[in-house]
Amino acid sequence: MKRANLVRALLALAVVAVSVYLTVTTSPRLGLDLRGGTQIVLETRDSPTTQADREATDRTLEVLRRRVDALGVAEPNITRSGDNRIIVELPGLQDPREAADVLGRTAQLTFHPVLGIAGAEEQREQQEQEREEGEKPQDEERVLPDGSGQRLRLGPAELTGDGVEDAEAAFDQQTGGGWYVTVDLRGRGKDAWAELTGQAACSPAGDPKRRVAIVLDDEIISSPQVDPSVACDVGITGGSTQITGGFTQEEAEELALLIDGGALPVPVEIIEQRTVGPTLGEEAIEASAWAAVIGTALTALFIIVVYRLLGALATVALTCYGLISYAALIALGATLTLPGLAGFVLAIGMAVDANVLVFERAREEYAARRGRSERRLRIAVTEGFRNAFSAIADSNVTTLLAAGLLFFFASGPVRGFGVTLSIGVLASMISALVVTRVLVEFAASRRAVREHPGVTGVSREGRVREWLARRRPDLMRHARRWLAVSAAAVVLAGSGIAARGLDFGVEFTGGRLIEYSTARPVDPEEARSALADAGFPRAVVQSSGGDDISVRVDELSNAEAAEVAETVEELGGETEKVRDELIGPSLGDELRRNALIALGIALAAQMLYLAVRFRWTFGAAAVVAMAHDVLILVGVFAWLGKPIDGVFLAALLTVIGYSVNDSVVVFDRVRELWGANRKTPFPAVANTAIVQTVPRTVNTGMGALFILVALAVLGGDSLTDFALALLIGITVGTWSSMFTATPVAIELEARSSAPPPRPAASRSRAAAASRSGRDRGGRHGDSGAQV
Repeated sequence: MKRANLVRALLALAVVAVSVYLTVTTSPRLGLDLRGGTQIVLETRDSPTTQADREATDRTLEVLRRRVDALGVAEPNITRSGDNRIIVELPGLQDPREAADVLGRTAQLTFHPVLGIAGAEEQREQQEQEREEGEKPQDEERVLPDGSGQRLRLGPAELTGDGVEDAEAAFDQQTGGGWYVTVDLRGRGKDAWAELTGQAACSPAGDPKRRVAIVLDDEIISSPQVDPSVACDVGITGGSTQITGGFTQEEAEELALLIDGGALPVPVEIIEQRTVGPTLGEEAIEASAWAAVIGTALTALFIIVVYRLLGALATVALTCYGLISYAALIALGATLTLPGLAGFVLAIGMAVDANVLVFERAREEYAARRGRSERRLRIAVTEGFRNAFSAIADSNVTTLLAAGLLFFFASGPVRGFGVTLSIGVLASMISALVVTRVLVEFAASRRAVREHPGVTGVSREGRVREWLARRRPDLMRHARRWLAVSAAAVVLAGSGIAARGLDFGVEFTGGRLIEYSTARPVDPEEARSALADAGFPRAVVQSSGGDDISVRVDELSNAEAAEVAETVEELGGETEKVRDELIGPSLGDELRRNALIALGIALAAQMLYLAVRFRWTFGAAAVVAMAHDVLILVGVFAWLGKPIDGVFLAALLTVIGYSVNDSVVVFDRVRELWGANRKTPFPAVANTAIVQTVPRTVNTGMGALFILVALAVLGGDSLTDFALALLIGITVGTWSSMFTATPVAIELEARSSAPPPRPAASRSRAAAASRSGRDRGGRHGDSGAQV
């Protein structure tokens, strides 16, 4: 035992030391929602000659990297996501039009034969067809104006930017002919260029058909004549060509930059765009920091009052938890986002839960034993950690399932929340099972503590448990009444969904959402009317709290966004854009579909896990309670008119984790008591389990309550809805674990023929606790509560 304690102490010391080193020496990587800037997600598309696979996307990324460097943004970040998406992060860039213009100009570069001058009738037909069909396919004829405004008929593309190796501006010093552009070709591009110029060379000088059109983003950037020295059907060979035309140095360099930087192997489309003002990020960090400090301080004070010396040691362990989880974020290179910051603060409450479970089990062990207080205290502490392990492990695994689903199915900041929550869960287990255990067992071995066990907070059962011992409630006597109450709550919430509908955020519907901070308050109805007059009749205008106002439109270009800003500024005076989000319709459909998949898999995966770890009846009951919590939370948000967005999804999956967490704690106790008392009727065992876990539920709920109230009050508008969702979810989840999951398990067990679980060695203390309860309170069936 001493050797095991020494190993745990050394492990705890090593983990804390490494965490302190990383915290002091390394800065975290902040997401754009915390440091301000623009994030653009591009999706590559197939071209007539190239498939938008992983290789083509990687080549596209390198071209975009050179173009982004021209913006002069400090520390830009460009990464591939999946096979055909590219994420561009531009810290400090507040004007998405500038970034979109640069990235838009890097659409696929193509080279076309000129078929002639377009007549008026052809121009009209072209315009009508483009209006009906959208963008003209590159494998068909098209009409585009050249630099002088003359409209040219272009044949299908013979060569794409994939065939361009390099382009460079140079000055002809030998002949003094001025500036020109050298274009180097590669691979199939050499033969395609020779064939294209060879066909053009067959037309006489001055004929438009002797020209070759270089098109970038539906714009002819150059249409040079093929030199008279080039032979018909032979063309320009050798893999290199020159474009001349009396360029100035600036014109030649710009053309070379467009050809070189625009040589994308495949086209790209902007499917998501987010812009966050720097002040919003600073306010979010400050607000979350204050929420963490105040919420943690109140939580620490609460557990010290309840558990005295052990509570103080748990507070030290919570500080270590903060260091460990923060250092893990840094070590993994994870990006800390606004929801991730909230997840970091929220996980503090989960770390408290593990400590509370241990301390409550230690109280039970102390009460169930007799003998000298010295040995009694040390055994109670050791058994408390051992008996609480299964509940801690099972509850944290279910939360990790929800966090993992967030990582795989969500995107952007919500995905960061999943990473932060996962790290927080793992860090909380290390904090409670290693750091806290080392500190508590060290304290329990001190003579002064053994001689005065009252200072530990373990020698007394606690006020809640003492009150329950006096009242001896039989909560499961009328289990079906509790189910009726839960069903009524679900119906009421469901009526809100049916009557008011769900206000899906821009993430799930697609469109653009822009939030402004104005010098004076703006009435949403007045703004809605003004925007309708300005040509935006479908704009949804909402007050975001204080002097902030948000505008959401299905489709809104950057030029139209400028008009919206001008309209808002006329009403509210000096206006600052604090947030700008654009989600393409295809991405919105994908995110909505992934959200439903995530919820479905969460239900199935957690039911499967609980069925394996416990019994199928327990797993089914926990999932019913989970569905109960989800429906009520969604229904409350429908009644309140709150948005169903990515942050709500993060809160919803967290509530699922909390709901199953509570159910796991109850069913873990049911399994333990039933295995030790196999002849006792299941309703009596279930009632005893609920009563025995109430102190843990109350104390854990209070710890989470302090954190969430601090987030709701101090976290700012961005975190208020998040904290509200969790407050509702945890309250409903606490109810459902006792008065929905357990009554459902009672109904299912009444119809099941499976025998009770077999007793295990780890459940020996439950039998002792049960016998102790019978000595003080009679038979199990009398009151159901053995405390």
